[in-house]
Amino acid sequence: MNGRKLFLAATAIVLVAVILFARWILHDGLSAKATPSWVETLVARKSRHLSIPSGAKEQKNPVADSVEVQRDARLHFADHCAVCHGNDGSGDTMMGHGLYPKPPDLRGAHTQKLSDGELFWIIENGVRFTGMPAFGGAGAHGGQDDSWKLVHFIRHLPQLTVEERMEMERYNPKGPEEMEEQKQEDEFFNGAPQQPSGAVEHHHH
Repeated sequence: MNGRKLFLAATAIVLVAVILFARWILHDGLSAKATPSWVETLVARKSRHLSIPSGAKEQKNPVADSVEVQRDARLHFADHCAVCHGNDGSGDTMMGHGLYPKPPDLRGAHTQKLSDGELFWIIENGVRFTGMPAFGGAGAHGGQDDSWKLVHFIRHLPQLTVEERMEMERYNPKGPEEMEEQKQEDEFFNGAPQQPSGAVEHHHH
């Protein structure tokens, strides 16, 4: 009898999941613009948790936290991670809005309650079926020390100051227009001759 009840309960759960999935497909299709349902969010969090090896949770951060480590990690985050996660870790970015599922708010409890080892594992190995890539491996973004430093910075995100965020903005990747503007500014301050706008070259005969 107990076995029959268990079978019926499992069948009911599967049916509910199928119905919810079907409703989601019919309502939103496969668009990445849609907001994940609470079921998808729950499944994604559980999947992330199950994908992390049990040994990773117990790993301790071998890099001691310091002002220098925080600054290294802050600028590294600005250059490599902020395009999706935002300088403040909120995930409120153009790239982040286009991902499905959306990047988590790194300041929130679901991220902050992860152990240092779990955060390190995610940075190194990524999260399958999401936009989070694996940064581990030769030449990916530095080395394991950089990943451990980022763990310290993620812990600091809820207390990020306005000054720190402004500093990060200078290290965010720039688009072609911003790069050209920066180049012109650098040339101006370095004394390069400026071509007047609309200047016409005169030829002598």
